[in-house]
Amino acid sequence: MKNDKNYNHGRRKFIKGVGLATGGAALSSPLFSFMSAAAGDIGNPAKKLGIALVGLGRYSTNQLAPALQETENCYLAGIVTGSPAKAEAWKQQYDLPEKNIYNYNNFDEIASNEDIDIVYVVLPIAMHAEFTIRAAEAKKHVICEKPMATTAEEAQRMVDACNTNGVKLAIGYRLHFEPFNKRVMELGQNEIFGKVQSIKAADSSDMTSGSLDVWRLDKERAGGGPLMDLGIYCVQGAVYTMGKPPVAVKAKFGEVTHPAYFRDVEQSVKWEMEFEDGVVAECETSYADPEEKKLLYGEAENGWWKLDPAYSYEGKKGETSEGKMDFPNVYEQVNQMDSQAESFRNNQESIVPGEMGVRDMKILMAIYESAENGGKRVEIQY
Repeated sequence: MKNDKNYNHGRRKFIKGVGLATGGAALSSPLFSFMSAAAGDIGNPAKKLGIALVGLGRYSTNQLAPALQETENCYLAGIVTGSPAKAEAWKQQYDLPEKNIYNYNNFDEIASNEDIDIVYVVLPIAMHAEFTIRAAEAKKHVICEKPMATTAEEAQRMVDACNTNGVKLAIGYRLHFEPFNKRVMELGQNEIFGKVQSIKAADSSDMTSGSLDVWRLDKERAGGGPLMDLGIYCVQGAVYTMGKPPVAVKAKFGEVTHPAYFRDVEQSVKWEMEFEDGVVAECETSYADPEEKKLLYGEAENGWWKLDPAYSYEGKKGETSEGKMDFPNVYEQVNQMDSQAESFRNNQESIVPGEMGVRDMKILMAIYESAENGGKRVEIQY
């Protein structure tokens, strides 16, 4: 997202009051509805929960930390970084106490820090499992950025670790907390225009004019290419349009036209997600698309809807066959973290729990399996 790279949301005012505690239409499928935690002590509703950001890259710097200056249920309490220079800069900028600053080696000492209630893992994907599990063992609730892990098995271990240690796990699916995508959930799941007939989704960027030395182009650190980083939005968009996951996928990798960049990960991939009632979602993602598509489109029996852009941090636009969607562009990271903190504080599951992340990893792995086998139809076992 070129226009988002250096944008500091802390310099703008956003509307925060849109759906802090809910994520849109009620999701009745077992893969969307999760039981509340077993009876236990209900947290203090007045307490703001302290969040420690693990990894101080662009997303933490430009979106999450500024958002935490505006949240009502949580605040920036600490940081975890391998860079002493960043640690000092953040300490000064956010007036953080020295005892709340950690590195990757002494991270486990966070267990004794009562200021920190939630650990937000914002690291390269291959590091998600390690630090989610370590946070769980430190008895801290966890928010983990998407995609959840590099494999479905790894994702399940993360869920198991949180369950074993009695803490909650949520995924950083911010689009469940903003009005345009929430409206798509309603339109599709509540059949406002009749039954959904088809879906199109695309999320792409252009990485071919930048550095070759970025973790997203390294399969060991990223787990894959644009499918992992951007395609997850298409998977999510199609699934929350339907209110249920696909039963099968078919996929093919695109031609590699920039081999210097894509020695290790795919340049692009197109895939179809087949739902049990015959609806097909046509999806695509790329790291070499100068158009930088951000589309989510649905067609039903009696109408249609479109978000374009659908996935950017700001500037979302939407319309239906009945006219333009009239929603504010909210500061969705504020809404996301406030909602997740509230659910943790009340000993409840987030609307985007770890189990949802596991489900999505199974879909991503099936897409890769199909593409690696020339487009073979792959049924997904949940």
